[in-house]
Amino acid sequence: MLFALVCKDKPDHLQVRLDNRPAHLEFLRKLNDAGKLKFAGPFLDDEGKSTGTLAVIEAADKLEAAKIGADDPYAKAGLFESVSIRAWTWVFNNPANPSNP
Repeated sequence: MLFALVCKDKPDHLQVRLDNRPAHLEFLRKLNDAGKLKFAGPFLDDEGKSTGTLAVIEAADKLEAAKIGADDPYAKAGLFESVSIRAWTWVFNNPANPSNP
């Protein structure tokens, strides 16, 4: 099952993001290698500065998705003001299902 993790950064926490970015990227690489990460990237403000994260992951259920999200170095560093976890279905442009409806 796929889950979208929509994470909003705390205001004025850009340095926390920058300081923890290498560990965050390594975390995402490991998720990708395990086949759990479908895609991820930052949300940007009008000046192009990161303000949050969108990650779509594969997990057995919402509880596992929440655990994966909590293990992210950004989450452990206290970067996020909020995290929303939503079940999601990838319909269009899904490389695992090239015969989109």
